[in-house]
Amino acid sequence: LDTEFTGLHSTSLENNEPSLFDSPAERYVKARQSVQRFTVVQLGLAIFSKENSNKYVVHSYNFFLFPSTLGIRDVEFTLSASSIKFLSHYGFDYNKFLKDGIPYMNEVQEKILRQRLLAGTWKVCSTSNADRDVLKKAIDEVTSWITAAKEEDTMILQDLSGYHVLEVQLVLRQALENVWTEPLGDKEVMVKKVSPEHCRLLENSSYDSCQKKLILLSARGFTNFFQTLVKAKKPLVGHNMFMDLMHLHDKFYRPLPESYEEFKRNIHNLFPVIIDTKTVTKSVQKKCLFPRVSSLLEVYAVLCSSNLNPKGPPCPVIALASGCSRYAEKKSPHEAGYDAFLCGSVLLMSAHLLLCRSTDDAVEADPSFSQYLTVLAEHVNKVNFIRGGVSSINFSGEDVPCHHPPALIVHVQGWPGVTERQIYHEFKACCRFDVRRLLKNQFILLTNQYKQLVLRNYRHHPHLQVSVYRHWRHSPNVNCLLQISGIVALWSVLAFALGGTSNC
Repeated sequence: LDTEFTGLHSTSLENNEPSLFDSPAERYVKARQSVQRFTVVQLGLAIFSKENSNKYVVHSYNFFLFPSTLGIRDVEFTLSASSIKFLSHYGFDYNKFLKDGIPYMNEVQEKILRQRLLAGTWKVCSTSNADRDVLKKAIDEVTSWITAAKEEDTMILQDLSGYHVLEVQLVLRQALENVWTEPLGDKEVMVKKVSPEHCRLLENSSYDSCQKKLILLSARGFTNFFQTLVKAKKPLVGHNMFMDLMHLHDKFYRPLPESYEEFKRNIHNLFPVIIDTKTVTKSVQKKCLFPRVSSLLEVYAVLCSSNLNPKGPPCPVIALASGCSRYAEKKSPHEAGYDAFLCGSVLLMSAHLLLCRSTDDAVEADPSFSQYLTVLAEHVNKVNFIRGGVSSINFSGEDVPCHHPPALIVHVQGWPGVTERQIYHEFKACCRFDVRRLLKNQFILLTNQYKQLVLRNYRHHPHLQVSVYRHWRHSPNVNCLLQISGIVALWSVLAFALGGTSNC
């Protein structure tokens, strides 16, 4: 599975950028604010089915999504200019997203709509000029026609699309008590003139295409399919999927909870087996002399082109199904369905390599997927954590802290008013450091890797003194405790001395 969003990290929020200083809970708070501001524009799903030989057939799908506008408060979301430009560069079809996007809602929104349907207080939230024009045109056509029409006469409204087929029917039925409507395919609606009594008999009958349960089903849209995925309990595979999982929770399940631990529990209940190909390929790179590449497409290309396992049986054959062959002919990076196809392919090829490396015995020519899951066990439910206090988030247990190189501490002299940003720019040429102020004239630098030349180059700097951070020596809390302990000890000695003198 893969998703594309209208943005990643909100720049309107202060200190929202990911940092090596972040604990998983701190990063979750940052990411939660961003997920609540942005939305999912496309979701890709690739379903891998094993045939009776060493072959997997893939059905890959793209779903363009747009928040439901029926019966709930109008949904607002933010667009990040860089994200929109990025998707445009890769040919994203914004017309499909805006005009034909499948609606969706989470459980809270569904509850509101259900209550309004039962109370009869629901309404269509079509606020765009284009939507209003479609509805106005339909009402004008019907009101012009109905005055001269006889009972049982019919007319056809044409050139409707997507959600408008339902919206037009609901608006006409609310506005006119003597019309009956029925959809004709995906783009037309039949309007019939009937008596008000006949209309009431037809409403909510088995013939009614606008029954409340059908309205709810339509408004839920993609959420119906999401719930099918949850019930299937199949392994869910993604790449760097922390944000994907947060959007899945927020958009199709429930609004993201404040508690990071509750989020983890909810995701684990929804998807008991999660595999992040980013964590898997990190392991492959270490064990199989794998070139260091970053993007999913680069990983896929290396796995397809190189012979990392010359003695073992060949990797499984991965074939796109007959109706999904476009990806076999053309690369489509950052199209969600294509990236989902890459995720599953990278997983199978990586698992096959790890299986061949994990045993001295000959691997059978047709390994089962359960064998692949066994060799992937250490990576199951471990989702990659980008630049933070842990290397991965464990959705089925405790997060294990990762081991960064020792932090550095910078003592500043003769540079009044210096900021974290200025310190960052000072050191960024040497290495990519994250910076946090410790005291007024002290800053901590943290990185995934640094060179000793940083310490060497700043040994005789006129304003900056750099050394390795030692918690017992540099922590303000430890220093404060030591000072208090020293004062207490001093008073104790004085009290003892003075007490001893008076006794003499």
